[in-house]
Amino acid sequence: VQLQACGGGLVQAGGSLRLSCAASGRTFIIYAMGWFRQAPGKEREFVAAINWSGGSTSYADSMKGRFIISRDNAKNTVYLQMNSLKPEDTAVYYCAGSSFGGIVSTVSERYRYWGQGTQVTVSS
Repeated sequence: VQLQACGGGLVQAGGSLRLSCAASGRTFIIYAMGWFRQAPGKEREFVAAINWSGGSTSYADSMKGRFIISRDNAKNTVYLQMNSLKPEDTAVYYCAGSSFGGIVSTVSERYRYWGQGTQVTVSS
C-alpha cells in the first residue's frame, strides 16, 4: 500500500489543522493506521493510532484531548484533527500503516508502510 499525507501548514498557536492520509490499494480496511511526528533534532515519536474498524484508538499523552484520529474506509483515508496547537507540536507528521489491523500500536517498528510526511509549523 502507498500512503500520501497532506494538510500540513503554518498555523498560530491555539489554531487547528486537519491532516489527511490517503492510501492506495483495495486492502486499506485491513490496516491499522498511525500518525507519528519528528521535530528537528529529535527522534520520531508516536502521535495517535487507530485500528482497522475505527473502534479502537490510542493517543500519546500530550495529544489526548487535543488531537482526534479517525478513518473513512470507503475513502481509504485516515485523518488527524489537531486542535489547540502549540509551538512544540511543530514537526513533520508521518502517517503509517500496519498489517496488524486489529492492534493499535504505539511502536513505529510495527508499521510497515509510511507516507512521505507533511510539515506542521505552529507559531507562537
